[in-house]
Amino acid sequence: MIMATHGLEDPERATLPFVMAVGALASDMEVVIGLQGPGVELAVRGAGDGVALAGFPPLAKLMADYRELGGRLLACPLSVNTRHLDASTQFAENAEVIAAGRFLLEMDTATHVLVY
Repeated sequence: MIMATHGLEDPERATLPFVMAVGALASDMEVVIGLQGPGVELAVRGAGDGVALAGFPPLAKLMADYRELGGRLLACPLSVNTRHLDASTQFAENAEVIAAGRFLLEMDTATHVLVY
């Protein structure tokens, strides 16, 4: 499990979870990205457009690769509500809003948890 707690306010920390997750999925590892705090903004369709750091693939490509490889985004409902986001109309198709209990279950069953 990879927890992304930063959004576009920190492009490097927004990009790193997707670098790691795409690598994991491409290596036949199971992985899910959890989004909390500003990280929930990464669930919005098109969020990665125009974000590219030297030495990294563009964020939009990483996000598309993650989605195409079957990656899921799990968003914190409190963080979603705080930002007045509407998951049903704004979120990518691989994103869902989940409660704290589900986050804890995902962490409990994960062999490793990374936090960015």
